[in-house]
Amino acid sequence: MPASSASHSTRRLAPLVLGAALASLSTTHALAQDDKPVLAVYTYDSFTPDWGPGPKIEKMFEEVCDCDLRFVGLEDGVAILNRLKLEGASTEADVALGLTTDLIPEAKATGLFVDSHVDQSDISVPTGFSDPVFVPYDYSYLAFVYDTQTIKTPPKSLDDLVTGDPQVKIAIEDPRTSTPGLGFLLWMKAIYGDEAAAKWQTLSDRILTVTPGWSEAYGLFTNGEVPIVLSYTTSPAYHQIEEKSDRYQAARFSDGQYLQIEVGGALKSADRPELARNFLAFMLTPEVQEILPTTNWTLPVRDDIALPPEFEAPAKVETPISIDPQTVAKNRKAWTQEWLEALGRR
Repeated sequence: MPASSASHSTRRLAPLVLGAALASLSTTHALAQDDKPVLAVYTYDSFTPDWGPGPKIEKMFEEVCDCDLRFVGLEDGVAILNRLKLEGASTEADVALGLTTDLIPEAKATGLFVDSHVDQSDISVPTGFSDPVFVPYDYSYLAFVYDTQTIKTPPKSLDDLVTGDPQVKIAIEDPRTSTPGLGFLLWMKAIYGDEAAAKWQTLSDRILTVTPGWSEAYGLFTNGEVPIVLSYTTSPAYHQIEEKSDRYQAARFSDGQYLQIEVGGALKSADRPELARNFLAFMLTPEVQEILPTTNWTLPVRDDIALPPEFEAPAKVETPISIDPQTVAKNRKAWTQEWLEALGRR
């Protein structure tokens, strides 16, 4: 999800030191048993730096939990699931934070998660959401963000983007590692169905690069190397609030925007299951929900949160686009292969 200043250029350095982080986490689990219990939360790495929501949430939660909350930042939401699949029951994670609803059936199929027992009665997200295992904590809509100093006529539909001038390049993220990348894969499938492969081939002429995660793509964009990037409708709010600039805008498509809802789940292997569930419930409190818009640059899942005026437009999407998660789970591998072949990748 869009984060703040540093995240819009160097957001995801954490994978470079992931091994060290996990080794440190294992050590702290052992050392903290005589002190305070450690709650290990796997999340995406834009969540964890000083300019992200992680440090604020850590401070607030530790004031009430009598625990040591530790975030481990991974590349992106898909990467979190990939890591959990690799580690299996031996994972050090107590909570996974940053999957999307598109990945829920696949996550449940690992057998690693347990019911949250979290009251979700105050939650309100577009299209509705209810699940006994995963707890939604924010959402946004995918959008192509463009530089108004370069792009005078932005695309007004997905087809405008696909068939637009191939000399005007875009940057997108890899659906195998990135949740926005996966979301765009599903967006293309939702609009084009069986014609998606052909549309990908047409779009490939416009794609400057496919990055592993959001930060790499957005960094290229803000550095002026590409004038259009796959991001979120909420991304311009960051520039408006933090930089007092309207330079970057989100293209609104007449056929709708793909909805991305982020969720958290408690791991079966958690040393203290109640602590993991309390953390998920804490993510829904007004105190946390109030800070997410201007730290994670996303929309809260509670209706009683007052949003800055810069979020009024991002919150209003007339046509949310989504694909049933069960359908995603059944077809993700095949659709990803279709994407790889259409773009001439391996």
